[in-house]
Amino acid sequence: MSSLNQLEQLKKFTKVVADTGDFASMVQYSPLDATTNPSLILKAAGIEAYAGIVTRAIKDSGKNAKIEKIIDRLLVYFGQEILKIVPGRVSTEVDARLSFDKDGSIKKAREIIALYEKLGTPRARVLIKLAATWEGIKAAEVLQKEKINCNLTLLFSFPQAVACADAKVKLISPFVGRILDWYKKSTGKEYTATEDPGVISVKQIYNYYKKFGYKTEVMGASFRSKGEILELAGCDLLTISPSLLGELLASNEPVERKLSASKTGPKVQKVKFDEKAFRLALNEDAMATEKLAEGIRGFNADIVKLEKLIEEKRK
Repeated sequence: MSSLNQLEQLKKFTKVVADTGDFASMVQYSPLDATTNPSLILKAAGIEAYAGIVTRAIKDSGKNAKIEKIIDRLLVYFGQEILKIVPGRVSTEVDARLSFDKDGSIKKAREIIALYEKLGTPRARVLIKLAATWEGIKAAEVLQKEKINCNLTLLFSFPQAVACADAKVKLISPFVGRILDWYKKSTGKEYTATEDPGVISVKQIYNYYKKFGYKTEVMGASFRSKGEILELAGCDLLTISPSLLGELLASNEPVERKLSASKTGPKVQKVKFDEKAFRLALNEDAMATEKLAEGIRGFNADIVKLEKLIEEKRK
């Protein structure tokens, strides 16, 4: 047994990020960064304690403001509140309906960053979240040159990760638990943490990045169990839900570092994907294709729900 709980041990070699829009959880677990998405913001916006933020976003946007402008302001207001708690960065997501619109994504990202800066938050403390479609990755490539740092989300495959690194994206969020969900459903098998397909995917990406000196940060996301988290101890960052942060906090079992830049495993070849090769490789991966589409649909649905919530409150 260690004198430190598992969360404290994990923080020694991995940056811990809170995967929540709930401020109280952030205060409790002291993460470095925080990440949000439309689903989390929708949930937070419906909590009475945060009603004032929603009301303020509506009021400050003006009486005749378009709903998308109110949503942008709401996302930024939540981001600003989060940055009062965490010392690092907050991820703010571009509307998922722009996932296949490179120019639209660039425009929206610029608008979000401009609003943050107008309200006194420097762009260095914000990560613009985009879906890891070809268009999202190419949008991020443009934004990175403007020093608008990007977090590429809904990432389920190696080709997505390679394309992100070649685009010099700041950070990627490979989804562990959703990969596991797909394999459990398709095979009917139960997987231990060491054989978990999502864990294996993140290890492959991490080792490839470190092997070839890519600067893109790897942030494992979407965890289903504490075991998955512990198998990725040493990853650049891990974004963890409050319930799993609580499990780590409650245990003093030793945490072993599993990933290290100095130990990248077997020899691997460097690869590159142009648009045609990327689309073909993604299409050949049924899991990645299905989960990417499903993720975009889910975020789209929650953005629509958030718009309806705002419309009701502005009446």
